[in-house]
Amino acid sequence: MTSTKRRSYRVRGAAAALSGLALLAGCGLTSGSPLVDDVKPGSIGQGEPLKGANLTVTSKEFTEQLILGAMMGIAFKAAGADVLDRTGIQGSVGAREAIKSGDADAMYEYTGTAWITYLGNSDPITDPQKQWQAVHDADLKNGVTWLPPAELNNTYALAMNDAAFKKYGTKTLSDVAALSKSDPGAVTLCVESEFANRADGLHGMEKAYGMSIPNGNVTQMDSGIIYTQAAKGSCTFGEVYTTDGRIKSMNLHVMEDDKHFFPNYNAAPELNSKALAKYPKMAEVIEPITKKLDNTVAQTLNAKVDVDGQDPHDVAKDWLVQEGFVKE
Repeated sequence: MTSTKRRSYRVRGAAAALSGLALLAGCGLTSGSPLVDDVKPGSIGQGEPLKGANLTVTSKEFTEQLILGAMMGIAFKAAGADVLDRTGIQGSVGAREAIKSGDADAMYEYTGTAWITYLGNSDPITDPQKQWQAVHDADLKNGVTWLPPAELNNTYALAMNDAAFKKYGTKTLSDVAALSKSDPGAVTLCVESEFANRADGLHGMEKAYGMSIPNGNVTQMDSGIIYTQAAKGSCTFGEVYTTDGRIKSMNLHVMEDDKHFFPNYNAAPELNSKALAKYPKMAEVIEPITKKLDNTVAQTLNAKVDVDGQDPHDVAKDWLVQEGFVKE
């Protein structure tokens, strides 16, 4: 995933909102095509509980979102619905407004995005379940219903290559903080400029963990280059996103955020409330899939697209078949 795509749902402020609304007003959800996948119920969709439903599924435009959107659409299709695929909307706000307005019925969204970007809160909630509950409760008035979240948590992290992991043995950010004190020269970072300058990024992490990393030990670069440089050992630690497929493909070791500093970005189904009231079986169909999604699954599937060059829709469908959720 490119840096621009991956950051699309971390956007803050009025400028981002206006940009997204302009996009929505300018092109709306006029594009899209019916899902034609020839799928049948597996462990989900038995009895085709959504037969006769006409549902529109959307997503944002980066890899993970395209995969999650395809999963949702294919699942509804297997359950008997006619599904219009309008995945791949640029930016967070456009997809969000589609759900609120009823132009789209369902998507996977991130709790941290909703809590901070859409609902305007400055401080994340440390406990992921409590953050989801707060988002769920606050968004009902907006005509949006959140179903229970996945373990999948696509947030910030630091990661190092295998050689550095064996040399320093750090497993947590507290370990990194201890290393920065015992051997300051050992802690060199490759980070995006955004991460280096935001409160819930580098400076906040340093404060939370008692680190003091010299500016000369921090190199700012594009997200894609960070993974390569961390893998090569050009910097000891690289800023990564916890579900990125390159973590697994490059054999990087992710440091545990043991003080739970970084915001939670758990993926959860976000549905238009009127659509859910009309077709309540949507929740039943998608729930088993959500429960199966974690960071390991996300890393594996994202890598199939970003590393191996496969199509996100095909990756989603293959996984659903492999897991027995649907049958071809």
